[in-house]
Amino acid sequence: MAKVVVMPKLGLTMTEGTVSKWLKKVGDEIKSGEPFFEVETDKLTNTIEANTDGVVRHFFVEEGTTVPVLDKVAIIAAADEDISALLGGAPAAAAAPEAPAAAAPAASAAPVRAPGERVVAAPAAKKLAKELGIDLALVPGTGPNGRITLDDVKNWKPAPAAPAAEEAPKTKASPLAAAVAKDLGIDLDKIGAKDRVLAEDILRYLESTREKAPEEAPREEVVPMNGMRKAIAKNMLNSHMTSPTVTANLSVDMSAMKAYREQLKAKEIKVSYTDLLVKFIAKALTEFPLLNCSVEDNKIVYKHYVNMGVAVALDNGLVVPNVPDADKKSLTEISKEIKELAKLAREGGLPMEKLRGGTFTITNLGMYGIESFTPIINQPEVAILGVTTMEDRAVVRGGEIVIRPMMTLSLTFDHRVVDGSVAAEFLQRVKALLENPALMLA
Repeated sequence: MAKVVVMPKLGLTMTEGTVSKWLKKVGDEIKSGEPFFEVETDKLTNTIEANTDGVVRHFFVEEGTTVPVLDKVAIIAAADEDISALLGGAPAAAAAPEAPAAAAPAASAAPVRAPGERVVAAPAAKKLAKELGIDLALVPGTGPNGRITLDDVKNWKPAPAAPAAEEAPKTKASPLAAAVAKDLGIDLDKIGAKDRVLAEDILRYLESTREKAPEEAPREEVVPMNGMRKAIAKNMLNSHMTSPTVTANLSVDMSAMKAYREQLKAKEIKVSYTDLLVKFIAKALTEFPLLNCSVEDNKIVYKHYVNMGVAVALDNGLVVPNVPDADKKSLTEISKEIKELAKLAREGGLPMEKLRGGTFTITNLGMYGIESFTPIINQPEVAILGVTTMEDRAVVRGGEIVIRPMMTLSLTFDHRVVDGSVAAEFLQRVKALLENPALMLA
């Protein structure tokens, strides 16, 4: 039985999604559970699976189209099933799995529509036509009701111009000059000789036209924000408008942490500094619950668990998946989970539940050599810790100048609920734990 596939609602706040890529073509067989298409939301890209067996019979939208949730996007049915009723009454031929690909639209150099007739085209088709300088009025549409699809624009080619009858040049030229001009494709009428064109005249003409200034590149380019970028902009503005923030910086001597990591590595336990920070900071948060709370309707909600968010940079933005109950997990469990979350985020397969319910966030810019920055709180949390680069610095220890691997921690906190003294005490506790790992057992 034919089934209409709709834009799924992937989260409570999702209102629309963009079909970024179809993973099947019309005419392809598909099984329930097979990847069907990719949807880009304001947070990440999800792969949507088919929920029925059959043949892909029709796409209602093209790649790049944004669709409200629960709007229809495709039809899956038997190869010989009549789906005209699902198309709004328009008859549709059954598509066999091995049906040959549709022929490319015929080349045309003359308008295929009456003057003033409205041109209906998919947004992606309009964008490509603009980039290629193609007049959409010349492109035949193969979509419903003559709609121009993306493939119509890709496959359209202008009809070759009829060869013009060769005319003898009006300007007289010597036999050598005429032969050279013909070989080089030069119009003798453009040479500008007084009497007749000689070979020297062609040489001078070539010299004068050899160096042409390159066309100036556009000084500006306007690119619409994608869904993720819009969400980041909205969330950052909301955080800035919601929380009166203060950022406190504190340097930490990482000598003991470096030694601790090397000891673990000797035991074939490979962990990153981010893994270690998640474990150690989760411990500190259990001692400073005010840094692990949230604010809702003028109420402070204390969390008796630590869901540690770890910012992951993507090509087009960032996401903050969280490690639930990080305060109760071992270092190796935390390390394994962070690796899995980062991999899923970069592959676009991160479940929505992993992006919700965080209580505190760590964002690490140390790999970029950043020495200090002001991170923005991930609402509705009340604090975020920025991690910077680890570098050798000259410090005073026991009255002597020594070199130590130092790292600066940048804590941004919501001053509505966290006072400066509490934030400072929290940072001091984190510093004590990092500089004395044995305190984790206390």
